[in-house]
Amino acid sequence: MENVARLDPPRVEIINGKTIMMSPSPRLEHNTIISNLTRIFGNYLLDKPCRVFSDGVDVHLDEKNLFIPDVMIVCNLSILRPDAIYGAPDLVVEVLSPSTMRNDRGAKLETYGHAGVREYWIISPLARTVEVYLNHNGRLIFADAYTDLPDSEFEKMNKDDRKDIHTDIKVSLYDDLVVSVRDIFHKM
Repeated sequence: MENVARLDPPRVEIINGKTIMMSPSPRLEHNTIISNLTRIFGNYLLDKPCRVFSDGVDVHLDEKNLFIPDVMIVCNLSILRPDAIYGAPDLVVEVLSPSTMRNDRGAKLETYGHAGVREYWIISPLARTVEVYLNHNGRLIFADAYTDLPDSEFEKMNKDDRKDIHTDIKVSLYDDLVVSVRDIFHKM
């Protein structure tokens, strides 16, 4: 099969007024994680007022910041417009790519916090980890890290070390939503 040039316009984000080119085609692992989370959140939110959105939806946080998160949950439906979301989603997930990880952990984390995002997840496909940040007074503060540790590695650990390995994420927006990290990385 021959490589064919894509004619789609390049995807961009605007971070603090600066236009940033996005990777044109994420790796399959990246897409698998997005698909898994969209399914998990979508199934949970089926009969609830909040909505899940995945990669490709513009989020206008303010005049200097336009982001395209990998996955997000929006409960304030008044910020939805036909062309984009205008305001802060309640939960945002960014899946790290080599070319975007600096922004995801830096400027975007800070901007999401100031804009009012309540919960922010940074997922590393390579490390199979999820970092969760919660908003405290306009700042996203690291809350915990979760991992999909292989059973063989987990079994090698002593009892004290095992208790420090967290594999189920309690989503702060809901009383009854717990996401297994293993489900996030399913089929990778």
